[in-house]
Amino acid sequence: MTPKTRGIPAPLKNPTVDVVRKSWNALSRIYRPPGRVADCFGHDEREYLEWLSRLSGSLSPGSKVLDLGCGTGVPAARFLSEKFQVTGVDLSDTMIRRARRLVPKGTFIRGDMTEVNLPEREYAAIIALYSIIHVPLTAQRKLFGRIHGWLSPRGRFLAVLGHAACEGWERGWLGSDVPMYWIHADAGTYRGWLSSAGFDVIEQRFVPEGGGGHELFLARARSERG
Repeated sequence: MTPKTRGIPAPLKNPTVDVVRKSWNALSRIYRPPGRVADCFGHDEREYLEWLSRLSGSLSPGSKVLDLGCGTGVPAARFLSEKFQVTGVDLSDTMIRRARRLVPKGTFIRGDMTEVNLPEREYAAIIALYSIIHVPLTAQRKLFGRIHGWLSPRGRFLAVLGHAACEGWERGWLGSDVPMYWIHADAGTYRGWLSSAGFDVIEQRFVPEGGGGHELFLARARSERG
């Protein structure tokens, strides 16, 4: 993904949730091949577990954890479900079917993270790893507010978001015959959005990927926003 100007890029015309859902249905086994410990970008289980360990160490056994854009549940939901009550949400029917099979201890919901109805103050932690960047930018800032509402006071939020402002609409993504859409603001904008939604950023770092990369945030919910 080629970075564009800093800040918020203008959104593409008519990127639909249905396109992203259908594309992930087709790409599930390309992105996360069966039996592999790494995704197609080379992010392996060890990398994910290092991030998740920073989160899980702050949680009590049996805590409720929400995984937004859970994909197949591997490796994040699978790792977390060994100690916690994990609920995963994903747009893709194929991803959810695989997650239910691969992570039998988890609960998985096929739905749009921007619209799904979840209980307030229910979760001790929420994760969203490379998933929010497929949500239209106009909905992303509002989503942080929803996430804050789902978290218990001082709950943790772990996300991999954008590093540089970028937008992409690529046909034949990952060598397939389907398109994919993504959009993200730059890391400074995300940090500001998180603060406005009621989060204090505990940790922030760059996650390299090819010639570019993303930004990892670990944040804690304040009791009140602002």
